[in-house]
Amino acid sequence: MIGSCETCLFYEYDELTQQYYCDADFDEDEYARQQISGKTAQCPYYRDGDEYKTVRKQM
Repeated sequence: MIGSCETCLFYEYDELTQQYYCDADFDEDEYARQQISGKTAQCPYYRDGDEYKTVRKQM
């Protein structure tokens, strides 16, 4: 699976801290493995957040 946090559906912005964060439902072990490996392209929770992807295919 190829992905990037910036295009992921779970990449959210927190206005209080003014930072982006991952809102996927990781447990502690999964989160630690993801942080240690640094492989966001291999993230099992990645979902394309592009709402218009389907519309572009129809054109």
